[in-house]
Amino acid sequence: MEQGDEAVEEPIPDADGQTDPDAGGQTDPDADGVALFVDGPNVLREEFDVDLDDVRRAAEAEGPLVTTRLYLDEHATPGLIQAAEARGFEVVITSGDVDVKLAVDAARFAAEGRMDTLAVASRDTDFKPVVETANGYGIRTLAIAPGEFGRSDALRNAANGSVTLDGDENADSESDDGDGSAIDSGSDSESASTR
Repeated sequence: MEQGDEAVEEPIPDADGQTDPDAGGQTDPDADGVALFVDGPNVLREEFDVDLDDVRRAAEAEGPLVTTRLYLDEHATPGLIQAAEARGFEVVITSGDVDVKLAVDAARFAAEGRMDTLAVASRDTDFKPVVETANGYGIRTLAIAPGEFGRSDALRNAANGSVTLDGDENADSESDDGDGSAIDSGSDSESASTR
């Protein structure tokens, strides 16, 4: 690069090839909040009895929400979509693999500095690289599991903190205190059913 030439950062396109013209690829030093990304097909299963309001509360415990997205496949019922939207979730429907769209969008948010905490609600180990990418940008990460048997230990271990929801309206949380050791605590949350 010659003297006087400046590197220009281009916005990072999302999975659909679209870019946010306001983002500019810059890290926002004032980004303050939690971006919640929910893997619908892996979290909203009958065996886990997960309430979307509980997922939101788990993320809100980390700070104010800057985005709340629920990713679903094309087989999602209109009732589920309507219930999620009524609770303030931005519903993203994919015709392909939900994991790919969620991962690309979360990585884009991290690269653009649009959050200071990434919360991923899933039981899927496939999101470990996204969590590690966000950690590399200095973004705090939170893994939200739909239940004890729906928890990905690899995802939980990659994140700075974790929350395990159970069907009895309780959430157990665990966070890294900065030295690599985990602190375990339990908390109760009120129930507000999405069903």
